Amino acid sequence: MDYAINIVTVIQFFFAVVIGLYFWNLLRSQQGNRVAVERESKKEIDKLQKLRSISLTEPLSEKTRPTTFAEIVGQEDGLKALRAALCGPNPQHVLVYGPPGVGKTAAARLILEEAKRNSLSPFSSNAKFIEMDATTARFDERGIADPLIGTVHDPIYQGAGPLGVAGIPQPKAGAVTKAHGGLLFIDEIGELHHIQMNKLLKVLEDRKVFLESSYYNSEDTNIPSHIHDIFQNGLPADFRLVGATTRMPQDIPPAIRSRCVEIFFRPILADEVSRIVYNAAKKLNFPIEDKAVEVIKQYSTNGRDGVNIVQIAASVAINESRQSITCKDVEWVINFGHYSRRPEKKVPDAPQVGFVNGLAVHGADIGAITEIEVTAVSGTGKLTITGVVDEEELDVPGRTIRRKSMAKCSLENVMTVLSNCFKMDIHSYDIHVNFPGGGPVDGPSAGVTMAVAIYSAIKGIPVDNKIAMTGELSIRGLIRPVGGVSAKIYAAEQAGACRVLIPKDNWQESYQGLSVQVIAIESLEEAIEHALMKTVDRLHKDNIIPQSEILAAAGMEI
Repeated sequence: MDYAINIVTVIQFFFAVVIGLYFWNLLRSQQGNRVAVERESKKEIDKLQKLRSISLTEPLSEKTRPTTFAEIVGQEDGLKALRAALCGPNPQHVLVYGPPGVGKTAAARLILEEAKRNSLSPFSSNAKFIEMDATTARFDERGIADPLIGTVHDPIYQGAGPLGVAGIPQPKAGAVTKAHGGLLFIDEIGELHHIQMNKLLKVLEDRKVFLESSYYNSEDTNIPSHIHDIFQNGLPADFRLVGATTRMPQDIPPAIRSRCVEIFFRPILADEVSRIVYNAAKKLNFPIEDKAVEVIKQYSTNGRDGVNIVQIAASVAINESRQSITCKDVEWVINFGHYSRRPEKKVPDAPQVGFVNGLAVHGADIGAITEIEVTAVSGTGKLTITGVVDEEELDVPGRTIRRKSMAKCSLENVMTVLSNCFKMDIHSYDIHVNFPGGGPVDGPSAGVTMAVAIYSAIKGIPVDNKIAMTGELSIRGLIRPVGGVSAKIYAAEQAGACRVLIPKDNWQESYQGLSVQVIAIESLEEAIEHALMKTVDRLHKDNIIPQSEILAAAGMEI
């Protein structure tokens, strides 16, 4: 009996030793792994510290980034609209349209800081500004990664951690939750993936994010209470969206547009580029010649281009051991960089027969002067229209419809009005209508402009060179409303026009305080009355280019 007990004791002791050795080995292995991990981590930390100790000089574009509203040049109306949308007691979601380099991102940052200081604003002092770029936002249609809305790390994912080993799904907050209580700025929002866009719309409606996982079971007691709470009640996402885009409004989904206030930042003018350039040169502590600034503003369509030209020109001067930027330096940068001249047009210096200043709008509500010139000679009623006149294709389920250019349709309306309402024998003239400049032309707003130009060419009466006009012409001779009138008026003012004719239905009281005179008209007769020169004083008579000389220069005869 004692012998048997001794054998059992020995066996128990043996197994105790084996088990002890196993756990001791396991502990040593864990300690060895920990030491190896710590050793490797220390190496990586040393590498990081070395990398962080290396720092290049701050780029000029960063130095000149606006830090106050006064440094955002040329966007007074846009900033006023942003304040109205975001700095009050009921801030709205916002879409900001505008070309690159005009201050959209800087304005959004500054607006949030101003809203924090407003006692009526719901933004608290610690409200966050979360910025992301829609073009680089990683998104996986399988739902593995979505930095905008949020993701669930299911247990099968590598690196799921202790909770994953236990079979527990782990929700990970996205940018919409990180921006909770603050501002979410999405640059180039028009490039956002369509699935992300639809999810974002849902978040804007609910002001929370609901995540899903096939591994979640509401009755599983092993799942922590906070994860139950997230799956059942959602992650908070009460923020205000500011989406910036260089696209046109029609390129943005209507569903997101309907939920946002739309604000337009205009292109920067040449004189405003000068202010940015002088400021950049001052921050570089590098004098720049006035002639050099004049050249830069002729080739820079936004502030970023102007700053880049200054920085490269300054480097050229430094490499040649000089301490100032010359006009020659700037010209070399422009030629080397293949910069294009600003497409700015001015009204002509003198009245001309058959030449009228039209108005157009392109891009994100950007106005521009559109010249229209017409010649009329005795003939058989031949009608010619030249210039880049667009035609449009409409996608209809099962077929494609090619629509005639609206500019050509407007010209047909013009010929009908002049023939029927003004009793002009237009069929005894060969008429040539040209849109110079090479830019695409479409839309009905050139109707009144073409009518005045053709009337001027046939009658031989010059058109006031300081007047510009826009409006659709009906076949009864009435002027109908058009879009983009405010941008067109601004473009006319910048081009040197003194008067602008617009449809009466587009009239606004705010137009009374402008430096340019805005005249509302209802009919073509009124447009002709305002536009054609009634008398020509001696000072301007010699400057008027007669129709005969225009035709002679073109190799034609009356």
